[in-house]
Amino acid sequence: MSISFHCERCKKKVKAPDSAGGKYGNCPFCKHKCYIPLPASDDEPELRLAPIDEGEEDQYSRMMRETHNLSQNILHETATGGDGEDAGGAVDDKEVLKTVVIYLRMMADGELEQAERLAGKMKRYGEQVKEILRRMAKAERREPELEGIPPKLLDGLMKNLFARM
Repeated sequence: MSISFHCERCKKKVKAPDSAGGKYGNCPFCKHKCYIPLPASDDEPELRLAPIDEGEEDQYSRMMRETHNLSQNILHETATGGDGEDAGGAVDDKEVLKTVVIYLRMMADGELEQAERLAGKMKRYGEQVKEILRRMAKAERREPELEGIPPKLLDGLMKNLFARM
């Protein structure tokens, strides 16, 4: 018995021996490297597929937009010192740390315009930001939100923010 499938590039029907299942091979028509699916086993039940419900997709998209907007509002509140500010205008170090982490993450993720606005708002807490950046530079472990950012890039972003304050 053989495995039949369609080439991903040229869409032509291709046949391969059962022993080739789970491997890659070149399409005989266009030479594209194709994944050869595993042969169906007799005891495996057939998958029942259903069409996508457009209403559910629209609802999901709306919910994702709403989540994004709420996240942006929360980031904006954190950046402006929403709840952490006391009567003297000072902000709790934890709030400033959150704002610095959010700024660094935005910069690393390429959200430059938002990061620039956030940096402008952080200037009024310049000395606190500098002290937090000093502590972050000396720390053995980075903040969990900053995992995945290459260390040299993160160091450069921190130095840049320090210079701006």
